[in-house]
Amino acid sequence: MRKLLLIVFFATILGSTAQNSALIKRLDGSTISADSLTRKIELLMKNGDVKGLGIAVFNSKKPVYLKTFGYSDVENKKELQITTNMYGASFSKAVFAVLVLKLIEEGVLELDRPLQSYLPKPIYEYEHKVWHEDYKDLKDNPQYTKITARMCLDHTTGFPNWRWFEPDEKLRIKFEPGTRYSYSGEGLTYLQVVIEKITGKPLEQLAQEKIFKPLGMTSSSYKWQPQFEKDYAYGYDPAGKRQEKDKDNAPRGAGTLETTVEDYSKFIAAILNKKILKLKSYKEMFSPQIRIRSKNQFGPGALEDGNWNDGIELSYGLGWGVLKSPYGIAAFKEGQGSGFQNYSIVYPDKGTAMLIMSNSHNAGSIIKYLLEIGIADVYTPWEWDQYIPYDVKN
Repeated sequence: MRKLLLIVFFATILGSTAQNSALIKRLDGSTISADSLTRKIELLMKNGDVKGLGIAVFNSKKPVYLKTFGYSDVENKKELQITTNMYGASFSKAVFAVLVLKLIEEGVLELDRPLQSYLPKPIYEYEHKVWHEDYKDLKDNPQYTKITARMCLDHTTGFPNWRWFEPDEKLRIKFEPGTRYSYSGEGLTYLQVVIEKITGKPLEQLAQEKIFKPLGMTSSSYKWQPQFEKDYAYGYDPAGKRQEKDKDNAPRGAGTLETTVEDYSKFIAAILNKKILKLKSYKEMFSPQIRIRSKNQFGPGALEDGNWNDGIELSYGLGWGVLKSPYGIAAFKEGQGSGFQNYSIVYPDKGTAMLIMSNSHNAGSIIKYLLEIGIADVYTPWEWDQYIPYDVKN
């Protein structure tokens, strides 16, 4: 029955689009037909050597194009479906940000109160069951007591992205909290651990109660579920080699989301229609918290400052990157790892958005073109994100 309802739901959406000449309206007022978009996507996939891809385009705050291409399992020629489980990677952070703001609305915590102040003893004195709960290294880093939920969500904690990237694999504060943007999964994980201690509930339970179930995201979870075994996508590296599927991660709001193109489309629709949160929270989430002046998000360029993205006033909001365009603020979120490459951008004032989910690392080389042909988005900072097109030399 559920499958039938889903078919009817999306058939209604796409059928309605077909009755309107199957035209997708782009940001600049131009249009593209669904058939033309499909053909262009297929050509880009071929040119970029992309194994599998899911695309959703939103007009007037609802999906008007939803389609998958290629394979979830290339070796066995298993086609990718909108209901196929895919690794969300750092899409996890966008969902987690909404969850945190929901808890703030409920009075569980505050954006600007130091997180350590919620705990009866230093966080490094707690026993840990999994590695990400181990904070013994912070005993020698007292600056951590300044870190707030806002700093975790806008990536200004001073933590590295992950402790294992450090030469000695120890967690440390690398700069004064709140003073500089530096992408950090550790920052959001620290916030998660404190929230779990405050509420007495694990991340997965909170996410199911406040995000996934209310939005009907029945195939989404921060941990691997038995139901995913029947249809999931393998990731493929730049050489097209299949990656081993990781199924034993402890739930982390920074990066363990398992979802589907269909489910994450529901989340994007909820963002556009301002569900779950109050208007005030959405305004805060998409307000620039810290300007970003680095050349790239990662690598050596992350430490090199300049005016490369001043034209769009590139900044970070709460859990999302934000930029300014002629069409208002746009909020974007990337997600990559284990061969997967995901990207989404929403233009709230226009009710326009695009979702890209791929099980191929090479999809990064066509993201710029997908955004341009799908919604005429020429504002995404693709160079900062290092989404270098397949036909552009570094």
